[in-house]
Amino acid sequence: MGQLRVLIAGGGTGGHIIPALAVARELVDREGADILFVGTQRGMEIRLVPEAGFRLRLIDVGQLKNVSLMTRIRTLFNLPLAIRACKRMIREFRPDVVFGVGGYASGPAMAAALQLTLPTMAFEPNAMPGLANRLVGKRVQAAAVNFPAATAYFNNAEVTGIPVRPEFFTLLAPPPEPPHLLVFGGSQGARLFNTTLPKIAPDLLGAVPGLTILHQSGVRHVTTTQEAYAASGAHPSRWKVQPFFDDMPARFARANLVMARSGASTVAELAAAGKPALLVPFAAAADDHQKRNAEEMVRAGAAILLNEWDLDTPSRLLQALVELLGSPQQLASMSAAARTQAHPDAAERIANRLVTLSGRTPKNAAELTSI
Repeated sequence: MGQLRVLIAGGGTGGHIIPALAVARELVDREGADILFVGTQRGMEIRLVPEAGFRLRLIDVGQLKNVSLMTRIRTLFNLPLAIRACKRMIREFRPDVVFGVGGYASGPAMAAALQLTLPTMAFEPNAMPGLANRLVGKRVQAAAVNFPAATAYFNNAEVTGIPVRPEFFTLLAPPPEPPHLLVFGGSQGARLFNTTLPKIAPDLLGAVPGLTILHQSGVRHVTTTQEAYAASGAHPSRWKVQPFFDDMPARFARANLVMARSGASTVAELAAAGKPALLVPFAAAADDHQKRNAEEMVRAGAAILLNEWDLDTPSRLLQALVELLGSPQQLASMSAAARTQAHPDAAERIANRLVTLSGRTPKNAAELTSI
């Protein structure tokens, strides 16, 4: 049948493109596949895909959600051109299957693939699918999702989880004492966390004996966040602010509790590491998908949820953190619940579905049937 060819379309945020890269590597390593990514100039794929050694073709497509009327009109006007461009790429590359991972480029590429009657599969990392995936969800041949709630939006959906680095699954639980709090809001930091945590730091450190805090601020806000902690009077030996964490699994390993946003990749990493979490969803996230992700973790018993407006009253955050950090039994229960949401074989399962959709047999088929 020749070499397996897979076109992967979409991106925008790390939550879309990083899992897509993990699946691409699985397909190359195990199946010897030829991979082509399709993205846009404005997404993270412009940097991450070439760095990973994969080819990337770009199309011009804009946003439809949370933008001005003129931007929506321009996007709708350009959409047929983007679909036409994707059809040309498909005819040139001749993929056996098309994998849409959500984001700007996913919609036009998946529409083109469906019009050309190619096998298509969607990937949805969030509990609430984005617009591109909602538009094609019932027309694709298959879908891989992270949360059971998302299966309702797709044809032939399977809960595969999100590919996460293997290191997260092998972390040992830290000792309950002295407790350690990890605070991060994604690679750019979270301004709300940077301004609120220093306000409560002295009282939090006073209420939880031995507590230490490691806070990721983002590169742009590291100085102001450090100054805010210093001005608070919190003892400098018990807090540390860093702009960015290079080795996130190591940071997770030390933490008894994680305070974070609830993007799909973050939630998947928390589950893989078995980390109890206090989640504060980003209120401006499209379709409020971060809140839906957080609600799924709360439902599983793995997290506590506070809304952004709850932090307008810092004492509410202080109370929640003191209660959690003061109860090792609750943290242990949340940790066990988090692990029930983990999917260590996500990349393999997604790759297998793509191979099967192409009409081939996965090269690990014998291994699968023996399990």
